[in-house]
Amino acid sequence: MTVLAGKKLLVAPLDWGLGHATRCVPIIRDLLNNDCELWLAGEGAQEKILREEFPLLPFLPLKGYRIRYAKKGLAAKLILQIPSILRSIGGENNWGEGQVRAHRFEAVISDNRYGLWNENAFSVFITHQLRIKNSLGKPGGDLLQKWNYQLINKFDECWIPDKEGENNLAGALSHPRKLPSIPVKFIGPLSRFKNLNIDMEKDHLLVILSGPEPQRTIFENKIIEEIVNYPGTATIVRGLPGERNIIPSTNTIHFHNHLATDDLNKEMMKAEFIIGRSGYSTIMDIAALQKKSILIPTPGQTEQEYLADHLMKKQTAYCQKQNVFSLQKAIKEAKKFDYHF
Repeated sequence: MTVLAGKKLLVAPLDWGLGHATRCVPIIRDLLNNDCELWLAGEGAQEKILREEFPLLPFLPLKGYRIRYAKKGLAAKLILQIPSILRSIGGENNWGEGQVRAHRFEAVISDNRYGLWNENAFSVFITHQLRIKNSLGKPGGDLLQKWNYQLINKFDECWIPDKEGENNLAGALSHPRKLPSIPVKFIGPLSRFKNLNIDMEKDHLLVILSGPEPQRTIFENKIIEEIVNYPGTATIVRGLPGERNIIPSTNTIHFHNHLATDDLNKEMMKAEFIIGRSGYSTIMDIAALQKKSILIPTPGQTEQEYLADHLMKKQTAYCQKQNVFSLQKAIKEAKKFDYHF
């Protein structure tokens, strides 16, 4: 990243969950340490996260893709949204060109926003998913990869937040046989959290809810239904920054709509087990802190389903499917699981 030292940059993450924004935090910190002049862009929850982390940085409003989920999976619903996604990509490309001219950005860093390449600024695309997992088999995967690379190759560089070689987190997603034609750099896993000198509390759970609706709420309701009978203590972070409605806490179960980075970092260190989605940003955070976890992929999101299987085989995380999830059983099995970090 030092090649960008001292330059004026724009950083913009995708609005698919909070992970794209949170994994940009260590990149932004590094760029600030290299005397870059930084501007940020986004909307909604992503904007709240970035403004909380960097209140002094200028922020530009940028409409997200606003991808919608179905109750029973994503694939069919996503196919119907392709025309809207393509319009969003075209719209953000026009938006980016205007912002580069208006603010004279020397570089643009896009986390999975395909339209933010620019001929007049050094353009970087961040992704861990070069090979897009899908339910259509190898032919569908080959077609999606070709389309993915056509868009990525419009950028100047592609940054992969993973390790090169076999000792990696994302498996085949970030290590396909064929790479894009532009320079590809493995920049290592990204996490905004640090190992703190805080002791783990036995039988304390941290539940981190995240992702698009309605699956976030479906999983939240399942957790609430079961955790009332949990004999230990738990902290539940709902993944709703800016939400005013709160769920009352008890002596043993504490609810938060959102926690700032430092507070969440402390809760992660205290927890015996972290329960959440098998989203890649969550996986990078757990790996950085070497915490035992119970991960539940979002139903129908093939990327998370693949990562859950991959991590189970590597014994990095214990995983269960949402339709058979049982808190009591998951904790019992996780206590016997031989974790390897």
